[in-house]
Amino acid sequence: MGHGHHHHGHQHDHSHGHDHESESLPAAFDPSVPDEALTPEQQSRRSLLRRAGLLGAGLAAGGVLAQGAAAPAYASSATSGRRRNGFLWLSGDHHIHTQYSSDGKYRVGDQVRQGARHGLDWMVITDHGSETHAKIGVDKVNPDIKEAREKYEDTLVFQGLEWNIPGAEHGTVFVHPGNNEVSVLKAFETSYDGSVTGTSGSSPANEALAVAGLNFLAEQVQRRKVKDALMLANHPARRGVDSPHEIRGWRDATGSGRQIAVGFEGAPGHQAGGIATPLGMGRARGIYDNSPSADSFAGYPLESYRTWGGFDWMTATVGGLWDSLLAEGKPWWITANSDSHQVYTDTAVRGGPDSDFAANGRHTDPVYGGKIDLTQGDYWPGQYSRTHVGADGFSYAAVMDGIRAGRVWVDHGQLISGLDARVAGGSRWATLGGALHVKKGQNVTLTVDIALADGPNWAGFVPKLARVDVIQGDVTGAVADRDTFTAPTAKVVRSYEVNKSTGVVRLSYSLGAVDRPVYVRLRGTDGNRSATGLMGAAVDPAGPAVDVVGDADPWKDLWFYSNPVWVLPS
Repeated sequence: MGHGHHHHGHQHDHSHGHDHESESLPAAFDPSVPDEALTPEQQSRRSLLRRAGLLGAGLAAGGVLAQGAAAPAYASSATSGRRRNGFLWLSGDHHIHTQYSSDGKYRVGDQVRQGARHGLDWMVITDHGSETHAKIGVDKVNPDIKEAREKYEDTLVFQGLEWNIPGAEHGTVFVHPGNNEVSVLKAFETSYDGSVTGTSGSSPANEALAVAGLNFLAEQVQRRKVKDALMLANHPARRGVDSPHEIRGWRDATGSGRQIAVGFEGAPGHQAGGIATPLGMGRARGIYDNSPSADSFAGYPLESYRTWGGFDWMTATVGGLWDSLLAEGKPWWITANSDSHQVYTDTAVRGGPDSDFAANGRHTDPVYGGKIDLTQGDYWPGQYSRTHVGADGFSYAAVMDGIRAGRVWVDHGQLISGLDARVAGGSRWATLGGALHVKKGQNVTLTVDIALADGPNWAGFVPKLARVDVIQGDVTGAVADRDTFTAPTAKVVRSYEVNKSTGVVRLSYSLGAVDRPVYVRLRGTDGNRSATGLMGAAVDPAGPAVDVVGDADPWKDLWFYSNPVWVLPS
């Protein structure tokens, strides 16, 4: 099947060849650390954990997937506050810009401080690839990142860059911290960035250069220049230039070796972009207000250039491109990020007239205290979009391992506080990103525990989950046409109305006696905006509605999505 994340019984294999730096929890997670000993950012994070019921008595079961436990994942049990037999769910953002981007504004410390304040555990600094960044910025930003790592010790701060993918759109590339993080990123950007090498246009040669870049990163890991490297495609449908065969090419670039390209943004950043004027910039969520160009893939429909409930068309369409990738039985995951450049309602002004980005590789520091800016389309990291990763420890390696394994769910507007999904058959089970191997004809059940929001989000209200959908599709193997972007068997197989507003909701769905390979994934909504999906009511009777360009308040349309779990009978 090409799927390498096998789970036997209750024993999950996490031996990926990394030494985890630390198994101790951040201070905000540790109930032995008194409130008065915390920094303001740590106090903010602890407040979030308490509201979600994930601190103190509920931490081991609430913030961690208790392996093999029959009780709900968020059931209370006595604990010292450290991890017990499972995954620590860490929230993060892999797409953040600073003053080292030509269109950015903030210092690294500003973004990390705000991310920590908004509850994030890990972040990736991804300034734009460019000639200036390759020559100057990638070196200059590193001391700022190291300073942030020291100052915000409870936050994992990766150095990465936003790759101009040759022949395609943008992507996050980041590496495990270490002595060679700058040199590897610099060499990669110099040789493989589309802007630096003049290879941005769509052509077979440029597509081949992108694959070569991914193999370069894999080689750096193999040669132990860096411990690990990952790539995730950003805003993939925004301009229609990420063709299905290119996405499959990135996924398969490193063959049977360590996979470097592991997914794409299920939901882009710039989510405030659709707020109507005069209170907002009046464009589109994600700045998805484009039309096809000469470089766009001709097969994509016009609907693909818009977001749907804030999510990219590739992810939001049941039976669409993401499902066509999952139907091949190969890993390809989704994330959700801020793409934070300049923040909506912030008062900071970019550095003054002495700012010479071309010469210095950075803007001068922002000046605060100006007017509230309603013309920007971004939120702070963690303020609206979150990517939750199931890690087997609090470390850089554990986060990267969790992303590669697909132990990821995403949400907008703090719609829910926690998610535990697992499929079980006989004595075996698997969770997000995993594969359950059972005998043909084995009865299999999906069990989902959802911790509902228990406190106001950053817009000041308590979100209410209204409905959860189970989406299922057959695994049919490799496609003959690598530009395929439909999956005819994928559909919503069960919907659950949520009739409570606090606590934990447990849902159960029987897959029956499984006689063929399938996958299941989850989606949930506040119920404010729904419409028949693009593949018809028989496939998706109440999916996300297309976002209206110029008038799409993101806080009035909240969704969560999970990555899939496979069931593979034999």
